[in-house]
Amino acid sequence: MDSEIIRITDKAKKYLCNLIDPELDEKSAIRVSVVGGGCSGLSYKIDFGHKKEKDRTITLEDGLNVFIDPKSSIYLKGVTLDYQDGLNGKGFVFTNPNATNTCGCGESFSV
Repeated sequence: MDSEIIRITDKAKKYLCNLIDPELDEKSAIRVSVVGGGCSGLSYKIDFGHKKEKDRTITLEDGLNVFIDPKSSIYLKGVTLDYQDGLNGKGFVFTNPNATNTCGCGESFSV
């Protein structure tokens, strides 16, 4: 099941659903990916995108789709995506049990 690739907390789901209206464009969605770069070699990326042929799709309860390309799904297996809005800042936070190294700012990782 595709939802096993990445776990998205309720708080992150709520925030993602506020970012995009699935009724405006049913092919438009949130894209979660892993790209090269950062201090440790790999970085997480969240942006808007359209479905590509080989993307895996996670459909949230509110009908919002999250697209993950096959290459990124390897690095996202077992990852939890959360949204935090505390006194120390706010934003999306990835927790990756497979990461062997992360940079000091938490923006990049290696496996």
